[in-house]
Amino acid sequence: MTNPAATFIKNLLDDACSKNASDIHFYPFSDQDKTNIYFRLLGKREFLRSINKSVYQMILTYLKFTSGMDIGENRIPQNGTHLHINKDKQSFYLRLSTLPLANAESITIRILPQQENFTLEQLFLFPFQFQNIIKWLDRPSGIILFTGPTGCGKTTTMYALLEYMLQEKSFQAITLEDPVEKKLDDILQVEVNESAGINYQTGLKAALRHDPDILMIGEIRDQETAEFAFQASLTGHLVLSTLHAKDAVGTIERLLDLGVNRVELQQSLIAIAAIKLIPIERLGKIYRRAAIMELLDGEILTNIIKNDIHAKSDFQTFKYLREKAYLYGFISEKTFKNYEY
Repeated sequence: MTNPAATFIKNLLDDACSKNASDIHFYPFSDQDKTNIYFRLLGKREFLRSINKSVYQMILTYLKFTSGMDIGENRIPQNGTHLHINKDKQSFYLRLSTLPLANAESITIRILPQQENFTLEQLFLFPFQFQNIIKWLDRPSGIILFTGPTGCGKTTTMYALLEYMLQEKSFQAITLEDPVEKKLDDILQVEVNESAGINYQTGLKAALRHDPDILMIGEIRDQETAEFAFQASLTGHLVLSTLHAKDAVGTIERLLDLGVNRVELQQSLIAIAAIKLIPIERLGKIYRRAAIMELLDGEILTNIIKNDIHAKSDFQTFKYLREKAYLYGFISEKTFKNYEY
């Protein structure tokens, strides 16, 4: 007998994948017998449809069960993962997260395509930025940071860089992620699992014993992880990682807040790429998003680390890059004036 919840979710996921949605949001109303479903399309949240509470509860239980969550627990947030194969036999890694509400429980699904292989040229709006980043990869050791808001493409960029590097030369590459977002060939991928005793700190210690040339850390979240990442870069490893910061200069301030001192920054930090996505238009319609980046490296980066206030005006900021995108015809005047970056 067909499970109605399984059928509903399969059709919903197939629809989301065909539309290139990055997320599915379920929004249960506490005072109404309905739950709204939204897709995140090109960065914008768009309403799809409403379902009643009884249907939503059946779907919620099914999603929690299939993604490895505790179906009886609704008082604390939970995370789970699942693999979806669509009707075209393409694989999509799903990252699910629940959030307890006053009288309900919401769930969100992040959709991560596994077949989608972006080249570095496709990721960046301006080719010269791609060329700059490639030069950073020639360094045998040090740390390269990718910063920006959730969903801006930090991890996608790191994956593309790792694949590019492995095409050029054989490396011992290890990633430490929470969770692993995409399976990569010829790379050792370690998944953080707090319940099994594998956190970023223990994972980093173990990874360093495997003699990596390149170490990718999914995210620097706290002072201890920051210390390990910079220590690894000082002991002969090339480290790639991400950090949440609103711009390139703000990344330096975040690292100082995490206890990394200016001497360590000068010794280890190769470069910073702060990423934001802008909507690219064709015939008046948004058809994709591409990255613009504040790139900090070399003497300008050194001077900013030294707190030279004049150096902060010597690189291409998001404001400058947005104006350039408008002048080149990538975005409309309306988007240029109204789109928030």
